[in-house]
Amino acid sequence: MSQVVPRGRWVILFSLLAAGMLVLVPMPDWAAPARPQWVALAVMYWAMALPSRVGVTVAWMGGLFQDALVGSLLGQHALAFALITWIILKLHQRTRLMPVWQQALIVLPLLFAVQLVLFWVNGLIGRPAPPWQAWLAPVVGAAMWPWVFFLLRAARRHFGVQ
Repeated sequence: MSQVVPRGRWVILFSLLAAGMLVLVPMPDWAAPARPQWVALAVMYWAMALPSRVGVTVAWMGGLFQDALVGSLLGQHALAFALITWIILKLHQRTRLMPVWQQALIVLPLLFAVQLVLFWVNGLIGRPAPPWQAWLAPVVGAAMWPWVFFLLRAARRHFGVQ
């Protein structure tokens, strides 16, 4: 008996890998602290669009992937991404019906929560506080939400991911 892989699983995986690659794109030193949490944005989209297929476990794995990519404490991003995905799963029926600009206003505090968790964990292990520009990352991420939303929605529709 052969197992059937759900249609579109590779689209979700590819989008998370692409988001991970965006994390590695070189940026000037002055702009690097404001880099959006690309993997978090992708996980939030998929959790909102397909809550039955993308949940806390996928968010945890995406966070571990980002931890490995950037060399941060293993589990740091995983904890933050799992937290925001749990919140998205609780709110997904309401947020799916909102216009994209209103969704960006929901994404903004969630990205701030990611930053708070990351800063908290770094503080626990004795790392120095990040520069103040790191607080721009959630704002930039929320500003990028419409583009992330429309790109991933187009991919989901094109490949028939359900």
